[in-house]
Amino acid sequence: MKISEEEVRHVAHLSKLSFSDKETTEFATTLTKIVDMVELLNEVDTEGVAITSTMADRKTVIRQDVAEKGTEPKLLFKNVPEKEGHYIKVPAILEDGGDA
Repeated sequence: MKISEEEVRHVAHLSKLSFSDKETTEFATTLTKIVDMVELLNEVDTEGVAITSTMADRKTVIRQDVAEKGTEPKLLFKNVPEKEGHYIKVPAILEDGGDA
């Protein structure tokens, strides 16, 4: 499945990203290759393979769910360029600067 440069530009716009024409072309090519590789998975014969099967021989490590002391607010705000009260102030991402 070919990913067009127009699709890359559209997603970039939605993501508030900007790319040069060269980068847009490269992303379209790379994303097309990725989608093609994922589509190859449709050709894998999974008949008789349980849904919960995994190819990796790993076990999930489960830990106790316990409350732990968090980081002190003073340390969190130490490297913040701008704050407002107890909040980190960031640039608006909505065009009108309003609420989401």
